[in-house]
Amino acid sequence: MKKTPVVLIAILVSILVANCKSQEQDFSSITKSYFDDKNALDPLAATQNGQNEYNDQLPFEMTDTYRKVQLDFFNKYETKLSSIDEKQLSEEEKNSYEIIKWEVEVGKELLKQPTNLMPIHQFWGTHLTMGQYAGGTSGQPFKTEKDYTNFLKRMDTYSVWIDSAMVYMKKGIEKGAVLPESLTQKVIPQFAEMATRNIEDNLFYSSVKLMPNTFSDAVKKDITAKYTTTINNKLIPQYKKMSDFLKNEYLPASRKTSGIGSLAFGKELYAAYVKQWTTTEMTPSEIHDLGLKEVARINSEMEKVKTQVGFKGTLMEFFDYVRNKPELKPFKKPEEVIANFERIHNVIKPNVDKLFSLQPRTKFEIRRTEAFREKTASAEYSQGTADGTRPGVFYVPIPDVKEYNMYGDEDLFLHEAIPGHHFQISLQQENTSLPDFRKYNWFGAYGEGWALYTESLGKELGLYKDPYQYFGMLGNEMHRAVRLVVDTGLHSKGWTREQAIKYSLENEAESEASITTEIERYMAIPGQALSYKIGQLKIMELRKRAQDKMGDKFDIKKFHEKVLESGVMPLALLEKKIDVWIGEK
Repeated sequence: MKKTPVVLIAILVSILVANCKSQEQDFSSITKSYFDDKNALDPLAATQNGQNEYNDQLPFEMTDTYRKVQLDFFNKYETKLSSIDEKQLSEEEKNSYEIIKWEVEVGKELLKQPTNLMPIHQFWGTHLTMGQYAGGTSGQPFKTEKDYTNFLKRMDTYSVWIDSAMVYMKKGIEKGAVLPESLTQKVIPQFAEMATRNIEDNLFYSSVKLMPNTFSDAVKKDITAKYTTTINNKLIPQYKKMSDFLKNEYLPASRKTSGIGSLAFGKELYAAYVKQWTTTEMTPSEIHDLGLKEVARINSEMEKVKTQVGFKGTLMEFFDYVRNKPELKPFKKPEEVIANFERIHNVIKPNVDKLFSLQPRTKFEIRRTEAFREKTASAEYSQGTADGTRPGVFYVPIPDVKEYNMYGDEDLFLHEAIPGHHFQISLQQENTSLPDFRKYNWFGAYGEGWALYTESLGKELGLYKDPYQYFGMLGNEMHRAVRLVVDTGLHSKGWTREQAIKYSLENEAESEASITTEIERYMAIPGQALSYKIGQLKIMELRKRAQDKMGDKFDIKKFHEKVLESGVMPLALLEKKIDVWIGEK
């Protein structure tokens, strides 16, 4: 056999190594530009993620021009990925490749539908983010003169954004693509109340009151004058204009139906939302059936708690009992609610090390939700920054402290704070081995699935010793199971708002007011509520698979590390990652 000369072998090896390095450099440049382009497309999210070079910008996301730029963005990265040989990438680079590919595919699918004709709703969006940033204690920084100039420019642009939103909402009226009437009713006060406030009480004036003492008197005077002019002459008139439009034109045209399935393009849009939020190929019908099974299973567990505490009535009667039990409504001041969450935090601290070797450095705080959005907000986590300039914040809405029921607070803390969202999001942002676009990325099925999974760790963390707190955990798990039923019911099976409320009341211990707010949330953001349970069930399935196959070699700390270390990803990628780990052991 003819032998290949040593020199030729050396040349071939050097060419191969050079090609691999070139491949790595090419892909690294793709992930960098992908992150930069995503920030430019969504500067509000960039601010939340601590990318401060975008703090003066605001997207007009409803416009046809913007959507064309989005499509160009997706096509650009579809082409770039086609030039990469995935086989030459490292395992983590392959994850990045698959994540970009998935986001491009789903993004293009969503752009096929005219979602821009409904640019506002009561739950989230530009108008609420701007309000939150205006408060001066959220993502928008207010530490330097430039910070104040940045937000002043953003406010100016936002006043024009409101006009653009009305233009596209009018197009929506013409095409029958409008919000349900009940959601329009919720949006109206969000604009009307801002239009009637005095300048000193206006939310957008908040940061003026928080100006650093290091500013000179001249600078303070200049900033105060400019903010006052913009708020009085631009924002307040625009808020009134939108409020009048919503009351006089949009509300009469709002639809009587509840789900997007009733729209001409609704079925296709809902299918795209289901894929986006669950990161699976499951159909709405499959998810609905899964939800029914989970509701039945959790109902059985709830019956056991009812028996344990000696309650003799039906489960429905027990729900009412829990909702109204005076001992579960002990608070007289909002500060007492916050103090109870601090107590929960102190209980779990000694036990966290037993389950987690990988823990974040990012600081953490508990705060009451801001007054301007408290009436319609749910408890939530707002991420901090990896550089330590902003802590992660667990926001708790307390609209009526005397009616605040604490029976689910231990579970809620695990989900929204530690070891739920705060651990997962902070660790992702702190991971220097990930490209930037992944540090600040989000997949609901993974992120919300992880948070719901952590609720099951309560007993291991020293909680749920009170049967009512354990019932709270079951109640919150039931809440997520019910979501599978009602979200798909509303948007794919023609359920009405009232049907969904009735089904929830029959299976949950929440008040009718709370359930109504939740149902209207699902109406506003179809598919999002599916992500929690779908993700939780997958993580629990992977944990059981690892325990079954690894036996005594299974290490819960290592399992949690493997799930968390690479950040959010579609569930199929997570499953592949855990299977590889199991195989290695």
